[in-house]
Amino acid sequence: MSDAVKVGFIPFSAAVRGILVVFCDDALKFGAATRKALGSAADTVKRAAAANQFKGKSGAALDILAPEGIKAPRLIVVGLGKSSALKEKDFLKFGGVTAGKLNAASDAVTIIAELPDGAMQPDQAAAIAAGVRLRAYKFDRYKTKKKDENGALRSDVSIAVADVNAARKAFAPESHVVDGVIIARELVNEPPNVLFPIEFARRASQLKKVGVNVEVLDVKAMTRLGMGALLGVGQGSTRPSRTVIMRWNGGKKGEQPVAFIGKGVCFDTGGISIKGAASMEDMKGDMGGAACVVGLMHALAARKARINVVGAIGLVENMPDGNAQRPGDIVTSMSGQTIEIINTDAEGRLVLADVLWHVNKKFKPKFMVDLATLTGAIMVALGTEHAGLFSNNDELSERLSKVGLDTGEKVWRLPLGPEYDKLMDSQFADMKNAGARYGGSITAAQFLQRFVDDTPWAHLDIAGTAMGAPKTDINQSWGSGYGVRLLDRLVSEYYEAKK
Repeated sequence: MSDAVKVGFIPFSAAVRGILVVFCDDALKFGAATRKALGSAADTVKRAAAANQFKGKSGAALDILAPEGIKAPRLIVVGLGKSSALKEKDFLKFGGVTAGKLNAASDAVTIIAELPDGAMQPDQAAAIAAGVRLRAYKFDRYKTKKKDENGALRSDVSIAVADVNAARKAFAPESHVVDGVIIARELVNEPPNVLFPIEFARRASQLKKVGVNVEVLDVKAMTRLGMGALLGVGQGSTRPSRTVIMRWNGGKKGEQPVAFIGKGVCFDTGGISIKGAASMEDMKGDMGGAACVVGLMHALAARKARINVVGAIGLVENMPDGNAQRPGDIVTSMSGQTIEIINTDAEGRLVLADVLWHVNKKFKPKFMVDLATLTGAIMVALGTEHAGLFSNNDELSERLSKVGLDTGEKVWRLPLGPEYDKLMDSQFADMKNAGARYGGSITAAQFLQRFVDDTPWAHLDIAGTAMGAPKTDINQSWGSGYGVRLLDRLVSEYYEAKK
């Protein structure tokens, strides 16, 4: 993983090394340990704050070079805003803001994890550490000339806390989740000539190192299973398709698993219904759902989640050669339902249809959540701030919405209904793969619902959030790794066995 920053915890009494980072509220108040570390430099902060109109607003930062009164070469003061208004996700942001003020040449940093009224809680300090690592990530593997100031952050970051052991214990699972996010980002950022279906499957197979059981289905195996919908998408490519089934058995033996399914179109030309040339290069990210599932499975296994989980990804390349699927073709899905191909660029739902059916019938999960960069229509509806949520289950939807707000990976529920479902009926087959012009995200979800039966299910359309979304305090990468933190929290808060 492209992640060179090292984060550790030290006691408040330890000596400050390198750049010093402290926190204040909107009244410029510091905690006792912070005031002790600053000494006479506190007056310097007040003067600099006045000169720079720094008022301690949430996420604002004041950067002071060679501050008088302390040996640190730089002092960075990060605003908390009103202490009474602090939320859980703010601490992740504060870590990101801190990392954003550092440069690649920073070799030592000390962060004093203290609020004006006392030490941060262990989970708050852990969130600071996670935010630092998430912001520090940079994908520059293919740059042969790297400028130091623009390179990946390579620092030893020490976070001073009241209870070192408690902070380490709190950060241990969070660190694995961060690893999962970075794995997902790496997969989305890779070029399509490097990350094609077989290579993607090979990388997913590396999860065996953390105890995940991995099964890779090749074209022959999928043909035997009758996965005609998925195979039809990939038949125009010289790169053969794959399906990868990942299992983490951290719960009781035989206990019903939960399941996560990801769309993995490693490159999408649109097929015969070819896309326009503008921004087609972005279609290397059309496997953001599959990337999330791999990152999530890593996070759950590495932190030894007490639950049984199935992760499944369909991996294809949608290309327009002489063997490619045509508009007008009719394919038979694994479910036995037939599908008329109206538009070969509506391919992701065909991939998901067979994988959803396979997972549901073979593993009989408590619920299924699929993730897919499925429609441009979702970006028209929601922009890049929310993923679209579609579901047949109110409880699952409400839980996803709550953890979305808690983690900052927000979702917004849109409707399903028989009126929309009817739009997917075909004159020549059981259904068609594309509906009318309007409500494109909804009709795509209606299509998927035909392959889940009565199993509680949620579909997340992440086309606006998984790739090319606006940069944030915790992500400066084109691939965001969206969904890993959201779904890890869903599992830990609602479905994982308690200690």
